[in-house]
Amino acid sequence: MAEMSTLCTFLFSLLLFASHPLILPTAADGRWQLLQKSIGISSMHMQLLKNDRVVMYDRTDFGPSTLPLASGKCHNDPTNTAVQVDCTAHSVEYDVLSNKFRALTVQSNVWCSSGAVMPDGKLVQTGGFSDGELRVRVFSPCESCDWHETPNGLAAKRWYATNHVLPDGRQIVVGGREQFNYEFVPKNIAADTFKLHFLSETNERGVENNLYPFVFLNVDGNLFIFANNRAILLDYVNNKVVKTYPKIPGGEPRSYPSTGSAVLLPLKNLTAATIQAEVLVCGGAPKGSFVQALQGKFVKALNTCARISITDPKPKWVLETMPLARVMGDMVLLPNGKVLVINGARSGSAGWDLGRDPVLNPVLYMPDNEIESRFKILNPTKIPRMYHSTAVLLRDGRVLVGGSNPHAYYNFTGVLYPTELSLEAFYPGYLDAKFNNLRPTIVAPKSMSGIRYNKKLKIKVVITGEVTLNLLSVTMVSPAFNTHSFSMNQRLLVLGNDKVMASGKSTYEIEVMTPGSGNLAPAGFYLLFVVHQDIPSQGIWVHLK
Repeated sequence: MAEMSTLCTFLFSLLLFASHPLILPTAADGRWQLLQKSIGISSMHMQLLKNDRVVMYDRTDFGPSTLPLASGKCHNDPTNTAVQVDCTAHSVEYDVLSNKFRALTVQSNVWCSSGAVMPDGKLVQTGGFSDGELRVRVFSPCESCDWHETPNGLAAKRWYATNHVLPDGRQIVVGGREQFNYEFVPKNIAADTFKLHFLSETNERGVENNLYPFVFLNVDGNLFIFANNRAILLDYVNNKVVKTYPKIPGGEPRSYPSTGSAVLLPLKNLTAATIQAEVLVCGGAPKGSFVQALQGKFVKALNTCARISITDPKPKWVLETMPLARVMGDMVLLPNGKVLVINGARSGSAGWDLGRDPVLNPVLYMPDNEIESRFKILNPTKIPRMYHSTAVLLRDGRVLVGGSNPHAYYNFTGVLYPTELSLEAFYPGYLDAKFNNLRPTIVAPKSMSGIRYNKKLKIKVVITGEVTLNLLSVTMVSPAFNTHSFSMNQRLLVLGNDKVMASGKSTYEIEVMTPGSGNLAPAGFYLLFVVHQDIPSQGIWVHLK
């Protein structure tokens, strides 16, 4: 039976990769593949779902897209400055396995909105612009599903807010333009908002620099919230700030429109009495860059990252220098615990036509290396991905990249950086064929397996090459909602390797403990990988509940 499962997995992999165009090899680490020249819209927001489909959307007041809706479906908005009745799509569902897409229908403006996947696998998306400010939209992962909208699902207008799934299964929605508060989805019985003075304290008049705050669930159940150049730890249950973190050295802003990016670094040693949590914030724009860009002066972006252990009693930021300055970059956690920094510009800021000098090379950040050897420049794309670009991790280990529309409308000619409707995949170096004999293939459990908290989990893999047992590990990744250089709800847990046993020719059984609580990993769908010598398997979907 194990041999049959291995054969099925192998054939599935062949079908998966056969559905895509050929890729030209390159000398540098990583390679690129053009998946679609056009999906009809510019992917401003992106979320991978449990059926290996990615929901994307831009905004409904760009003017007509190049993808028509089904007959009779139109978006009607008398306040729309581009077109009042629009019968073209501004959202799509992309099928990773078939490399095909279909039009979806949004009935309100989703521009600069936020969201996350709930424990049941549904994408719950909030806010937007104009008629979308109070909307809550739900997308269920099924063959023919479309958006379902609730007109007054929010208690406050949300534009440029941030969402995160909580241990109790709700989403928290933090901030937004002129909203110095937070609320929960679904609404509380009282439909209350809760004041958060930190957001008003970090707001710069006329510039803001505190939108799309970086929000992470800490291992103690509180929320780490970063805006502008500093952060707090919020007890959202009691609406109380329990810790105030120092400013990043130098005090430069890292939040929209001085847009940097951030990740919660992989959580390890999950059964220890004390679990360390670290946050990494990279790039951004120096103070004043937004105003100067409006005047035609494009200031060089920041070339620093700041890293902090948010669980330390006396936490301090440690600065590191990136090989490439970057504003509007995205940070993606890879299955092996490395961080991919991708997209963005070398100068300017976020905003219409305010970025210059695209950064075509991704950079790999290796958090476990010594501080002077953590960065590696990777192979470049040929497509500039500027303002409104996106990137998410896929189950096969690739990174899906799309978007880039630095303009108020769709502009394909006569501009410095045309509206980009294409989709690409970036293949990290671990997908090179030379690593195939080291790459694990998971044969058990099956995809969509249910797993429980604080339980032993046995994973069976096939590895055809020589195996280094102490370099086998299991990781779990929460697929993120990506927009405006921040991946909401992104999280990677290292389950480790408690015991490894050979169980047949090239077959091994790995025993690990699942996360101990919702503070470590809120319930929901995760991608589970087995990593051998930094080479990850293809992931399987597991449902933690």
